[in-house]
Amino acid sequence: MRKMMTTMTLASMASCGVLLQSAPALAQAAAAAQPAHYSVATTLVGKLLDDPAAAAVLKQHIPTVYDNAQFQSAGRELTLKDIQQYEPDALSDENLAKIQLVLDKLPAKG
Repeated sequence: MRKMMTTMTLASMASCGVLLQSAPALAQAAAAAQPAHYSVATTLVGKLLDDPAAAAVLKQHIPTVYDNAQFQSAGRELTLKDIQQYEPDALSDENLAKIQLVLDKLPAKG
């Protein structure tokens, strides 16, 4: 009986749009509360290159990779972690961690 009442209450609320309206609002509030930052593992290089502050971080920490034409063109669709296999010395786990520390201080744009 109790299960049936709960089901009926939820169905009633859903039909009124209460559940449908509150879930996206809660998700948006949670996303707004957490500042977005770039990630060496998930952010595409193109997005980093398009943000002057993030590009400056890359230029400082991995200058030879940054100056590589392939990095500037074909690398745009990859993450730094993806490119690590091609540049294991410059993009060592230690260097990626250093880059991540600096990127964590930058708010991600758009």
